[in-house]
Amino acid sequence: MSNTPTGAPEVMDQAWRKQEIKGTDYELTYAGALSFARRRYSRDLAGVDIAVSGIPFDSAVTNRPGTRFGPRAVRAASTQLAELNAFPFGFDPFDTLAVVDYGDCALNAHDPMSVPHDIAQHARNILATDTAMLTFGGDHFVAYPLIKAHAEKHGPVALLQFDAHCDTWESTGPLDHGTMFLSAVNEGLIDVDHTIQVGLRTHNDIDVGFQVLTAPWVHRHGVDAVLEAIYARIGDRPVYLSFDIDALDPAFAPGTGTPVSGGLASWQALELMRGLGGLNMVGMDLVEVSPPYDHAEITALAGANVAYDWLCVMAERRQKGLW
Repeated sequence: MSNTPTGAPEVMDQAWRKQEIKGTDYELTYAGALSFARRRYSRDLAGVDIAVSGIPFDSAVTNRPGTRFGPRAVRAASTQLAELNAFPFGFDPFDTLAVVDYGDCALNAHDPMSVPHDIAQHARNILATDTAMLTFGGDHFVAYPLIKAHAEKHGPVALLQFDAHCDTWESTGPLDHGTMFLSAVNEGLIDVDHTIQVGLRTHNDIDVGFQVLTAPWVHRHGVDAVLEAIYARIGDRPVYLSFDIDALDPAFAPGTGTPVSGGLASWQALELMRGLGGLNMVGMDLVEVSPPYDHAEITALAGANVAYDWLCVMAERRQKGLW
């Protein structure tokens, strides 16, 4: 069980000092070494279910940069989520799952063309141990090498994409956070017939075969109808979840590079996340959190909440023997 605050915390700097890879101990939200949800930093994946890692890269943006600071901001916001049993689940996901913070992917910022290979190899190293990945960007381009590594392990994956943008535009260069899913389709990495995009509110003339649920459609039909459509589309296929924080309306996530009005509310996103427990999810990324444009850290907190709820859903799947 999680140790809730009843006095002075017994453990500080759990990211470095915590010995166990399960369970949660109370630590002041504003103190201590940062890791996601106070998980232990480790590159030893023996016995680990999920490795959290960051990719501090934003050289593929088309508007404003800053997402290179995203992994650090999401980790900082997550300290607010690592105190008590998770709402509305009523349990500590880390009592069920062994989760570590693997740290950030090593990148050469002065050689952007080497970055896709570095990210893919980073992912391969983790996936080779049969450890699942929860990854923080960084701009959305980082999803491309991540999906490549997942497709190498699982075969072409269904894609569940929460986003304001389709990200399937014609490529104007090798590094572009708006074109990578078209590249992934052309390379056979994505199972097009079982892929669905949720929250879109920009137009694209290229139809690659994805099912699209626009943000207005979500608002009109509601969370239950969206979940029904997701399950009908994906079925039992291995699915990779890619969550661009600009799926949320700028009122809930102003700190992002290409905000678009009319998006999802944070409550809608969290209810959708909590309803995904029947999917065969093989990995997740949370991208496009840009702290320089955030206000009161609400974007980073929304991103941390989405990721934390995904861990809770994965813990539920483990408890039910589904994973």
